[in-house]
Amino acid sequence: MVSVIVAFPALENGKRIKNILVQHGFHINAVCTAGAQVLQHADRSDRGVVVCAARLQDMMCSQLREYLPACFEMLVLAGPGSWEEPMEHTVYLPMPLKVYELVNTLEMTVQSMAVTRQRRKSRPGQRSQEENQAIRQAKELLMAQKQMTEGEAHRYIQKSSMDSGTGLGETAQMILSMFR
Repeated sequence: MVSVIVAFPALENGKRIKNILVQHGFHINAVCTAGAQVLQHADRSDRGVVVCAARLQDMMCSQLREYLPACFEMLVLAGPGSWEEPMEHTVYLPMPLKVYELVNTLEMTVQSMAVTRQRRKSRPGQRSQEENQAIRQAKELLMAQKQMTEGEAHRYIQKSSMDSGTGLGETAQMILSMFR
């Protein structure tokens, strides 16, 4: 679940934004007045969105963006002249604010984060040098012991990996330990 943190220098404004978002189905993890509070809550979450003003009690939104983990997005609500140059992972909404703009923008941000997360999960992980070396050695061993071609040895390791539910590197290590 995406963590939503609301941050405004005036607590009353933060509570108003929180109430609007809660009425539209969002779960708000915290309402903060200072960037340090936001960072404490962000450290407890694996990903999220910070809905904030351009200036908090202790820092500007640009400073907060620098300190936030990369897995967090920012939605800055401010007057047109109060934000600086555009920042990465940051969306700006001009004040005065229309409720539907806030809700739609936050929904799109959360959906975008979900799509990005899904893409990252579907990407195969990078293997370490040790795993690559183990796979290469296991293929060479299968080629020598079982008279397989390199392609056959690789497919054997892949199938064994899928059958046992382990990664290629771990399967290669098991093959090496069986023949040694």
